[in-house]
Amino acid sequence: MGVTRQKHAKKIMGFYKHNFQFREPFQVLLDGTFCQAALRNKIQIREQLPGYLDGAAQLCTTRCVIKELESLGKALYGAKLIAQRFQLRNCSHHKNPVSGSTCLLSMIEDGNPHHYFIATQDQDLSNKVKRKPGIPLLFIIQNTMVLDKPSPKSLAFVQKLQTNQLVPEYQKQSIVELKEKEGLVKQEGEKRRKRKRAGGPNPLSCLKKKKKKTQEGQEPSAEKKKRRKRKRNR
Repeated sequence: MGVTRQKHAKKIMGFYKHNFQFREPFQVLLDGTFCQAALRNKIQIREQLPGYLDGAAQLCTTRCVIKELESLGKALYGAKLIAQRFQLRNCSHHKNPVSGSTCLLSMIEDGNPHHYFIATQDQDLSNKVKRKPGIPLLFIIQNTMVLDKPSPKSLAFVQKLQTNQLVPEYQKQSIVELKEKEGLVKQEGEKRRKRKRAGGPNPLSCLKKKKKKTQEGQEPSAEKKKRRKRKRNR
């Protein structure tokens, strides 16, 4: 594995780990086209992919992908055998299987909460994946697996996050629950109340100050009277 390619992958993985909370083991959803390309180029996915991603990886697929490979007959029999070795992830098409690309797209809806990678050679599927932020895309060029650079959609999403303009849908509820747990919601309410109570100077306090001035003004006159009485007594 080339040093340049490894650095390229490490940089991209850092982007997804830091901005989209991807953690090991990385879950990689593979379709039939990726399995076929790996077979043609003699790539050992299970052995090579964890080293390329620099972390443990769970290779998985769906029943729809398996069904699609079965329907295509002997031409993709080897790809079907490879896909059958991977873990199956439940999709919502138990009774009515759909195409592999449609199924994989359904698995990354609602902000990709399960942090799936998508591994495919299908250009149409790749383009649709790039329209969704936070989804790493894997493909094969000749005899090499490649992790695609972050899409413009992912970069724009991160920029909005950094300017506090956007919060991912799957994080909104957890943020609210965390605030309630820590009592931050109540504290914010109390702070707002205190701000409302703050006002101008109390008129009563101003009156008291005036009284003090008169008392202070009377004290010297009282002392003068006492001095006069003493002089007379003498």
